[in-house]
Parts: sequence; structure tokens; C-alpha cells
Amino acid sequence: MNAAAVWVRVLCGLFGAVVIIAVFDAAIRTFLLPRVANVRLTRWVARVVGAGFRAVASEKRDYATRDSVLSLFPSILLLMFQAIWLIFAFVGFMGLYVASGVSNVARAAELSGSALFTLGTTPGEGGAQITLSYVEAGAGLTLLALLISFIPTLYAAFQRREVSVSRLSVRAGVSPTPWGVIELARSVQDWNRLDELWSEWESWFIETGETHTTLTILNFYRSPHRNLTWMNAATTALDSAALFNAAVDLPTSARAGLCIRSGWIALRGIADYFHVPYSTTPTRDLPISITREEFELVLDHLQASGVPLVADRDTAWGDFVGWRVNYDSMVEGLSKTFTCPRTEWSAVVNEPVIGISNVRGRQ
Repeated sequence: MNAAAVWVRVLCGLFGAVVIIAVFDAAIRTFLLPRVANVRLTRWVARVVGAGFRAVASEKRDYATRDSVLSLFPSILLLMFQAIWLIFAFVGFMGLYVASGVSNVARAAELSGSALFTLGTTPGEGGAQITLSYVEAGAGLTLLALLISFIPTLYAAFQRREVSVSRLSVRAGVSPTPWGVIELARSVQDWNRLDELWSEWESWFIETGETHTTLTILNFYRSPHRNLTWMNAATTALDSAALFNAAVDLPTSARAGLCIRSGWIALRGIADYFHVPYSTTPTRDLPISITREEFELVLDHLQASGVPLVADRDTAWGDFVGWRVNYDSMVEGLSKTFTCPRTEWSAVVNEPVIGISNVRGRQ
């Protein structure tokens, strides 16, 4: 061989090794590493696939259509991860076959495809090529096994997330609202149940903060019911805690405060991964997405349903802002990122007042 041929083989070998290392680095850090990992190859695939789905599910379409389209995104993305990794592995091993002495690219592609998909249709020649074929076959099976073993873990975390989301509909209505949480507690005359709810959601935020930063694709899995989205449920839990501690004329709840604290800590981790901006030092003078007028409408509704409210609404508003400012920009930004509809507080004027229901002799 002349010097040029030697350099071609060396460069092909280096190229192949780098590509294969990049593939396994992406697969391991995406599927196996139990911590937040910024994997460039994974992000690149997700952005390309996400751009296609956003084009189809444009804002011009109604929410039901967008929800149906976007519900397919995480499943398609998982398959694209596997396809891209296999393609990259195929190309990388082609480079190694050229480095081992294969005379042309077509022959290298034939050997790589035969080994990667364990077809065995094209045997290698010599010890180096035969060894490479066994290594590539093992690599292909490993990449497939990583995806298969990842799916049960993913769906187990998804189901645990959705249990609390679905349970919230009992406490806050099918389309959960923060005032619905408080109104229904008044309806069944059991304020103590609210502490149980906020304790459950404190645990929910802790687990979600861990699973949704290590298994980031979970953020795009949509709830089975269109009217129940995990971001809307999380916002409802936080807002109900803030609304109770700020405006309800009962002793403030430590559980409500802990729920809010666990919520903004969890949401910060998710917001950091998806580059959603938020203030690290929130103060009461920062604007929030809820207006004073909307807040007043909700208080009027709660008062009509018999919920005891504090007399000074100015103080109540200031306290509510003081709680909400901790997570306002995060829930608004993440809801937009994951295409989850936000709760419109002004819609409370169209909702019926719920009276006392947990009384014998009443239906």
C-alpha cells in the first residue's frame, strides 16, 4: 500500500471509532445514567423530530387536534433514537471495516449491515473482520436491549405520575381548578383533607422532579384524558395551596407551604433542562400571570359558595403574589413548552357555585 491508502485507513478507523463512541455515549447517558445529562446527539434528534410535530400541530389548529398529534411525539421520538443510533453505528463500523482492509465502501457497507442486524449473509475475511462482525452484532443487540429495557421503567414512572393527576379530578373537578379544590373541601365540610392532598402533591413533586430530569422524554408524554394534563394539575395543586394560605380565613397550612416549596424546587430542575427562564431571586414586586381582577373574581366565587375569606383583600392579594411569584414564570413557560393549556381564572364567572353536599337527606 502507498502512504495515501494507509492514511485513508487510519482516518476511516478514527472516524468509525469516534462515531461508535458517540452513539454508545448517547445511549448510555440517555437510558442508563440516573442523573441529568445534556446529550447533544439526543437533543439534536429531539429537536428535529419536535420541529416536524410542531409544524403539523400548529397553533392554527384546535387544541383537540394538537393534543392528538402531540400524543404520538414521545413514542415516535423513542423509535427515532433507536433508528439514528443504528444508522450511526452502521456508518461507524463501515469505517472500521475499511481500516481493517476492506477494499471499497460497498463491501464495507455489506459487511456492516450483515453484522449489525445479525443476518450473517456476508462473512468477513481474516481475523480482524471476523472479530469486528462479532463486536458489531453485540453492539446492535445492546442498543436494541437498551430501548426494550428502558420502556418498562418509563411507563412505570408515567403511571405513577398520572395516578395523582387523575385523583385530583375528584378533589378539583374534571378540569381541575385551584378554587375547585377549596370549594369542594367546603362542600364536603372537611378542611383536613386538604392537608392530605398537599402532602400527596409534595411527594408527587419530589418524584416528578427526579424522574422528569433523568427521563426527560416523560415531560412530553400526555395524560390519557385530554382535559387532564400533568402541568395543569401541578399548577392547580400549587395555586390551591397559595390561594388557601393567602385568602381563606382559617389557620394557614404548613403542608400547603411545603407543597409549594417542593413544587418550585422540582420545576426549577425541569426548567433548567429545557432552558425556560425564571427569576432565581423572586420578590413580590415581580409581575405574575394572574391579574388582580381575576383574583377578585375567584374570591367572589368562593365567598358565594360559603368559603370563609379574610376581610382584607389587599393583604390577601399581596400574600398570594408572594407565593405565586416563586413558580409563576416556570409553570407558564413549561406549559407553553409542553403545549398544556393553562387555567383561565376569568372563566370562574361561568362556573356554578357548589353548595354543601355531604349531608344526609340531600342529593
